[in-house]
Amino acid sequence: MKQDMIVILDLGSTENTVLARAIREQGVYSEIHPHDITCEKLKSLPNVKGVILYGGENRIVDGTAVEVDPAIYDLGLPVMAIDHPTAKCENLAAMPSADALKTWLFDVCKAEANWNMKNFIADQIELIREQVGEGKVLLALSGGVDSSVVAALLVKAIGKQLVCVHVNHGLMRKNESEMVCDVFGKYLGANLVYVDATDRFLTKLENVADPEEKRKIIGGEFIRVFEEEARKLEGIEFLGQGTIYPDIVESGTKTAKVVKSHHNVGGLPPDLQFKLVEPLLQLFKDEVRACGVELGLPAEMVYRQPFPGPGLGVRCLGAITRDRLEAVRESDAILREEFANAGLDKKVWQYFTLIPDFRSVGVKNNARAFEWPVIIRAVNTIDAMTAEIEEIPWNVLKKITDRILAEVKGVNRVCYDLSPKPCATIEWE
Repeated sequence: MKQDMIVILDLGSTENTVLARAIREQGVYSEIHPHDITCEKLKSLPNVKGVILYGGENRIVDGTAVEVDPAIYDLGLPVMAIDHPTAKCENLAAMPSADALKTWLFDVCKAEANWNMKNFIADQIELIREQVGEGKVLLALSGGVDSSVVAALLVKAIGKQLVCVHVNHGLMRKNESEMVCDVFGKYLGANLVYVDATDRFLTKLENVADPEEKRKIIGGEFIRVFEEEARKLEGIEFLGQGTIYPDIVESGTKTAKVVKSHHNVGGLPPDLQFKLVEPLLQLFKDEVRACGVELGLPAEMVYRQPFPGPGLGVRCLGAITRDRLEAVRESDAILREEFANAGLDKKVWQYFTLIPDFRSVGVKNNARAFEWPVIIRAVNTIDAMTAEIEEIPWNVLKKITDRILAEVKGVNRVCYDLSPKPCATIEWE
């Protein structure tokens, strides 16, 4: 790595990621490491220019305040302490202002503002080639932002040594699998294996209404299909993953509780036969998108909406039926198209449609129609822990409603969900 680095040691602050982002916004790379990192490990990190000790409300673990190795103060690196004063370093009681941080970074640490996506990509290509050598890497390519950016980066680094497997479980959004195959198979020339497992998944999901059971079936079946395809290949030594920094944070650290476990952080089997390749491990979501843009991925892939792992399976509420699933897919496509036309696609954090497993009475062609309602959800959030409802212009909502009622089969009603989080969650299942 050629970029200068500032190391943040986690002594219980809940604002570690905020500080790391503030440093990166100054053009200096930063990484967060546990408080008990050894001096040997710290010295092995490339181009470290300074260390920040960041304490906070989670500093007390099992009744004892966590501390750093005292030898860290003797490494000759500038050390800044936030929230827990010591005599051996420059002390600040709270997070420094942008100006104070800038002064410390460039005047005290003598760091260079050389953190940008172009340099990051160049470094990762070098590191990937060094790690993989002549080996082959297998990647489950869902079409999501993270896996797509990893795939593009690996293609650039090792070309045909990468084998991508895209499993279409029948719960993708409209034309999503086609776009993945076009971009990676044709445009980027990736070694891509496409598996259409629609019937297999939907058969397994027949008459299953419980959301958690649906998620387990979808997740478990995906792993089985992926493993079956992997066994057909030879010489695979590495497994590529789109793990990003928020995945690690939400899965828990030594001073933070688990928010939710991520399969790519703590859910891998202990006897995994592959070595992991995770080039996005220290990136935040917006940085992942910036990386994708720099790599030349199309905007509709880089800026695609957050999408749950079970796909439309948790937006076709209750037991999934093929006709209702198709109605969700078509109504969602209309919503995304009209949001883009109105410029809302860059303003609203997440928006989608869903269809419950009940019908309502309506009138179509002068006759009674007993069909489904479509529910629209559009929310804004910073961290997905809370969310506010977006106020969609009435004329946009009316146009979306008119199109859904005219173009989507089996639908006679459109509703707009006005519930914030909390009490509601963003997804319905």
